[in-house]
Amino acid sequence: MDHDAMDVAEARYELVISVDARRSGEYDDVDKPRMRARIYRVLEAAFTHAKVARDAVHMEDRGDGVLLAVAGRIAVTRLLGLWLVEVHENLRDENRALRVPLGLRVGMHVGPVRHDDRGISGRAVDLACRLADSPVARRLLDAERADLVLVVSDALYEDVVSSGGKFIEPAHYALARLKIKEGDVNAWFHLPGRPAPVIPAGDPPTAAEAAPADGPPPASDTPSVSDTPPASDTPPASETPSASETDTPRAHYTVHGDMSQHSDNVYQQPVHIGRITEQRKG
Repeated sequence: MDHDAMDVAEARYELVISVDARRSGEYDDVDKPRMRARIYRVLEAAFTHAKVARDAVHMEDRGDGVLLAVAGRIAVTRLLGLWLVEVHENLRDENRALRVPLGLRVGMHVGPVRHDDRGISGRAVDLACRLADSPVARRLLDAERADLVLVVSDALYEDVVSSGGKFIEPAHYALARLKIKEGDVNAWFHLPGRPAPVIPAGDPPTAAEAAPADGPPPASDTPSVSDTPPASDTPPASETPSASETDTPRAHYTVHGDMSQHSDNVYQQPVHIGRITEQRKG
């Protein structure tokens, strides 16, 4: 009898780890397999260096990430400490050769996990995935230009992280309140190798807001028809001469010595303009 075989109704208390790649949708069909290969290299090398046996780890492919469950016989402190350090260092090594660095969001929670022939399930799995995929984790990874962000559940922080341990620094975690599908939860965020992060405020921009618009500017920035003056050669009413001014010729004279100025004059016969000077004989 296989004593390790368990009925699907039974649950194992395990550490669930959800790993997602940053902006995986931006990878094309050629680069995506390479991205996936890098994730597996980073994770598997970290398990080896942390001395976590391969048979203690359940690993599921998620296309743009990996879902893991680590058996309860492995100390959670080893995963939060040495394993996470190795993941971060391996990721940094991978990114040195990349023009666009690979970023990872890692969510962790401990709880009951049910195994079947197709994988794992349970609330613990759901929560770990929600943490890794949270908007705060996405914004923090971009805002800090980090390679890796870790998000742990409130229970995991209180039960394990808060007590510290080798490579575990509780003061380097920051608390945030998340709105997830199942309700509001507390979560703790950590950037390996850095002080406690400042949690970014506000909602992340949508794809439409982040990308430049191809269409016209918003209505508030576009003058309406009523705001646009009509195209006309007719001057404003205040500048339009009256009928009496246009029907009668205007004459205005200003004389200073030898200078004379004539405006709007009509002459009916030859006119001499200027001074007649008598020439004296010597």
